[in-house]
Amino acid sequence: MNGDRGSQVPLVELRGVSKRFGQTTAVNDVTLRTYGGRVTCLLGDNGAGKSTLIKILSGVHRPDGGVVLVDGQPTRFTSPRDAIDRGISTVFQDLALIPLVSIVRNFFLGREPVRRLGPMRVVDWRRATEIAERELARVGISVRDARQPVGTLSGGERQSVAIARAIYFGARVLVLDEPTSALGVKEAGRVLDHIRAARDQGIGIVFISHNLAHAHAVGDNFVVLNRGASYGEFARDEIDQDELVAMMEGREVRLAGR
Repeated sequence: MNGDRGSQVPLVELRGVSKRFGQTTAVNDVTLRTYGGRVTCLLGDNGAGKSTLIKILSGVHRPDGGVVLVDGQPTRFTSPRDAIDRGISTVFQDLALIPLVSIVRNFFLGREPVRRLGPMRVVDWRRATEIAERELARVGISVRDARQPVGTLSGGERQSVAIARAIYFGARVLVLDEPTSALGVKEAGRVLDHIRAARDQGIGIVFISHNLAHAHAVGDNFVVLNRGASYGEFARDEIDQDELVAMMEGREVRLAGR
């Protein structure tokens, strides 16, 4: 099969999934596999079905056909919490960050470390701040004070906060929704570096994008959608950028030796 990884079991697999909304078929019979230490790029123009697949991966939508597998076992997510509990963390374009709230509060969002104060349990803000600053430093962000509003950070830094947060809280699979779409060249490059670093830690990455240059810079495997249908899965050495462009544009592609 295209992009096959031999005997390695995918961390997450969407096998032949379909999703309909009324009379509209958003995705039809799509397969996507994510392996540890690999970046799977999900490509397609606006309206191709990428957002629907993201929401199936993150437990927001349940497929009408096909199956979701985690570690090779059929799984049915009933909510986004189910997906998170299985180690699948999705960073959407809005990042789920609150601009006027501090970096440290955004980093934990209700999962702050606590300590005992007599009979009570209170948030240990000193430890929370130390953890946030340490984890951000690991992805190359040095902040003056983790208590400053997250809105004071650049777009790329905010993306990095969201990625660092997901990794700290145990993401095995990181689903990134257009993480470089609103960034300049330098900041996009920094986010791509973070993606490579996460891959090198053994995390499986699903990188959703319509920017082929960014995807090709980090991708190991590629799945291209057009009007809800997939051309298949392709390893990096099986396909070139011109062929990927043709697929994204909906043109017929004849692959050598296939």
